[in-house]
Amino acid sequence: MITVQNVGLRYGDRKLFEDVNIKFTPGNCYGLIGANGAGKSTFLKILSGEIEAQTGDVHLGPGERLAVLKQNHFEYEEHEVLKTVIMGHARLYKVMQEKDAIYMKADFSDEDGMKAAELEGEFAELNGWEAEPEAAILLKGLGIGEDLHDKKMADLNGSDKVKVLLAQALFGKPDVLLLDEPTNHLDLKAIQWLEEFLINFENTVIVVSHDRHFLNKVCTHIADLDYGKIQIYVGNYDFWYESSQLAARMASDNNKKKEEKIKELQNFIARFSANASKSKQATSRKKLLDKISLDDIRPSSRKYPYVNFTPEREIGNDLLRVEGLTKTIDGVKILDNVSFIMNKDDKIALVGQNEIANSTLFKILSGEMEPDSGTYKWGVTTSQAYFPKDNSKYFENSNETLVDWLRQFSPVDQSESFLRGFLGRMLFSGEEVLKKASVLSGGEKVRCMLSKMMLSGANVLMLDDPTNHLDLESITALNNGLISFKGSMLFTSHDHQFVETIANRILEITPNGVIDKQMTFDEYLENDELQKQVAALYAS
Repeated sequence: MITVQNVGLRYGDRKLFEDVNIKFTPGNCYGLIGANGAGKSTFLKILSGEIEAQTGDVHLGPGERLAVLKQNHFEYEEHEVLKTVIMGHARLYKVMQEKDAIYMKADFSDEDGMKAAELEGEFAELNGWEAEPEAAILLKGLGIGEDLHDKKMADLNGSDKVKVLLAQALFGKPDVLLLDEPTNHLDLKAIQWLEEFLINFENTVIVVSHDRHFLNKVCTHIADLDYGKIQIYVGNYDFWYESSQLAARMASDNNKKKEEKIKELQNFIARFSANASKSKQATSRKKLLDKISLDDIRPSSRKYPYVNFTPEREIGNDLLRVEGLTKTIDGVKILDNVSFIMNKDDKIALVGQNEIANSTLFKILSGEMEPDSGTYKWGVTTSQAYFPKDNSKYFENSNETLVDWLRQFSPVDQSESFLRGFLGRMLFSGEEVLKKASVLSGGEKVRCMLSKMMLSGANVLMLDDPTNHLDLESITALNNGLISFKGSMLFTSHDHQFVETIANRILEITPNGVIDKQMTFDEYLENDELQKQVAALYAS
């Protein structure tokens, strides 16, 4: 258990939070959410002791151990992988070092023998005999093979280092586990393994993540950082989001009787409870949901951009024909004889390990790059809007204000009032619209690019990883906007829920062929025969 009492922190005149009083209890996983800049990562650092709060205290239970996912990926360069994991339990690792140092002494004394016996006792109490097998199991689960366990951390690539540091945090069953964006740089299999690990973890977990599918799978509670306070809500992220929207509607409907509101809440909870999985964690969460009262749900102050893509004309049946596209870049064949036909109402997710191939295909279809061979043809009724993974060329060296930047992409209404209103719906309010386009943050650039696409009136959208740099609110708004889109689209995303809720067709470009299936993302992942086929195409 970790207890927070009257914790507050300010930076100058800016209040991040004050008088925070919470108990994070064992057996629960808390998803810490809040707007960008609200102080989520800072709060985790206060819990870990890395930053000291200006007011209040943080208390761990007696004898309890806290583990943190380290953010410095180069901290352990000279250490072996397996030992780096065991270092997650600082006391156990120190005992191991002291014990080994004594046994290596040339002049081993009686006093050394007594000290060694004492350390051996503590080593056994700390489950030291199982340390290396446990560390190896964690590494294997995250996709780090035995051939890497004795390597130095400096020999690993960036994503493998992240996995080792995650294994380090999970090692030794800590009483409290703090995870800041643990799914970043993880592949799908590693994320799925981590989800299962946390679902079965019996102690306290507090996690910050932009991955809604991950939060929905693992969280029993949401800790919402809002109004400078942290409020705990039962349920996962989707339940928090939907309940906050429901609370806002109820608050605005003063004419509705309390009995009617209670009935609406009961129906809402029943719908969420019915979708719960059969896991132990989901079952306990369902019991907590059933106890929620009308006073437990509250509107959020969080603002969501307005994302709405409206095609100017209806699309015909002839959309896109791709035949034999091949492209080699710097001597590496990126696309090899790729062919497919895009049909009306297709929402195609390009998935898989080959992200460069996906981006190259987008660049060719948008006219930014020429193929070495093969052809593609857009239907005469189509108009395309493209969101590139790297949007820097649209903003670099631009001294224009946001209003002027957007004006060049507004074919119908170029008035100041229209453009300001449009930017306001995308959360650029007041003087923000006079910012220079060249100084925008990553998330602000994405919102501008989405605004550009919305103004185009295109009936075919191509989006290459549009969820990068976005906060949860913007991801949710974009997700909902694309679900409602009446045209067709090709897109990629690392956001599982984004892909699952939008795509009706999955296309995976492997080095040895294309897999093309009319199904949802989860159906694709859960089809064992299909996944064997995919694995074989990568291996051959």
